[in-house]
Amino acid sequence: MTNNSTISPNKDARILRLLDGKLGILESILNSFSGFAILFLILLAVVQIIGRSVFSAPVPGFIDYVEQSMAIFAFLGISLTQKLGGHVRMELILQGLRGRVLWSVEIFGTTLTMVLIAALISGSWDHFMRAWVNGDSTIDIGLTVWPSKLIVPAALSILFLRLALQLWGYVRLFGDPEREPVAVPLIEDIVEQARHEIEDTLVGPEHGGPKT
Repeated sequence: MTNNSTISPNKDARILRLLDGKLGILESILNSFSGFAILFLILLAVVQIIGRSVFSAPVPGFIDYVEQSMAIFAFLGISLTQKLGGHVRMELILQGLRGRVLWSVEIFGTTLTMVLIAALISGSWDHFMRAWVNGDSTIDIGLTVWPSKLIVPAALSILFLRLALQLWGYVRLFGDPEREPVAVPLIEDIVEQARHEIEDTLVGPEHGGPKT
């Protein structure tokens, strides 16, 4: 009985850490695509300005490209931000909580968020299906809009998986607050946040990012 209780938490942590790592790879790839989308828009804007000002030849459909690209950098990085604890949270209140009280509040908040994200996935999927069936396109140069609309439920689904992993992590900590936190963002004070931001800037998050 004692051996089982000793092995189970370690196995639980290994599985959770493995899933966290696998999902983290996907999140990093999508976040890179988001960065490339921003770079593309910057370069396109430069071409637009030069073309319009110097050659009187603006980029055809510039606004259409901007509109369709917004879904990429607005949503593809949302799950990685959740992993790193970058979304707005009431940490001023959470910093005063400890042990099971803290983890119960995190469980409650994560569960509510999952319900909200599930509703958003359903609604955004309906928007995608309407665009797919009706063949919606942009007004200027007729870009097909369903790919950008598909990005929204896809990115939110990955966020839902991230929240599910975090909920698992919070539940195991609620069961035993002495366990090592795995796959959950930890609340840091101002000094720790500043140190991690410096480390991320100098050597990258893989060497000094927020603990999970």
